[in-house]
Amino acid sequence: MRTAEAATLAAEEEDQRREVVLVRAHALLLTGKYLTQVRQYDMAYQALVDSIRLARELEETLTATMGVIGRCWLFLRQDRLDECAHLSATTAEQIEPRFATAPRGHLAVWGELWLRVASAAVRNNRPDEAEEARRMAATAASAVGMEHADYRTHWVRFGPVTAELKAVEDLSLAGDAHGVLRRADDGLLAPGAMKKIGRPSNINWNRHRLDVARAHVILGSTQNAMDELANIQRTAGNWIQHQPMARYVMEDILKTRKRTLTREMRAMAAHLNVHA
Repeated sequence: MRTAEAATLAAEEEDQRREVVLVRAHALLLTGKYLTQVRQYDMAYQALVDSIRLARELEETLTATMGVIGRCWLFLRQDRLDECAHLSATTAEQIEPRFATAPRGHLAVWGELWLRVASAAVRNNRPDEAEEARRMAATAASAVGMEHADYRTHWVRFGPVTAELKAVEDLSLAGDAHGVLRRADDGLLAPGAMKKIGRPSNINWNRHRLDVARAHVILGSTQNAMDELANIQRTAGNWIQHQPMARYVMEDILKTRKRTLTREMRAMAAHLNVHA
């Protein structure tokens, strides 16, 4: 951040200044997302607000919208559901694309905003709003046609698979374990389908597999749940330590396991700081 700020002050030509200011906006966005992940919410909020301000000054709509999406995620983490839904929906209306001419990046960012609306609504017990938001996101995903990301202009990876993951998440929140497992590896989430249309982001995929692990625990399949946690740990060991869902799943495994805990279970409990 200090390097980006120093470069901004040192830039003399207008084009050069624009470039370094955009780099600073991206750095602030990345910082805000990381601070949200590790629950430093006050600092995260300020970083995201500053990122949005700089991007708007440059009229970089997609970058500014990514900052808004980051703020909405922060609001979700804080259970500020009304604020999340309002900010997402308002921004989606402001940047609504023309489907016939809009580039995929614009469609992807717009669809991601509707995913945030849906996530807030379903957690706020507003099923009609959630259903409408999911429909809008699905429309965007269909228009994009594949999992799409372009980190030069936006940081969203969005498409049909991502939209389906979030629909399955709704089933998990409703406690429909059978529904989660029925759709977890089928249709758009089947390996063959993802080979054709692309994979979602690692974070979204790992969150989905935590939903699958939770469904296994609910249905009494503790070893299947452990397999899911172990798979995530192998690829995202640091990430999983910050996930409350992972700890909840591990706690339930420890409570419901009738036989002696395996070495793997004890190691996972220690990794997640869950006491056996």
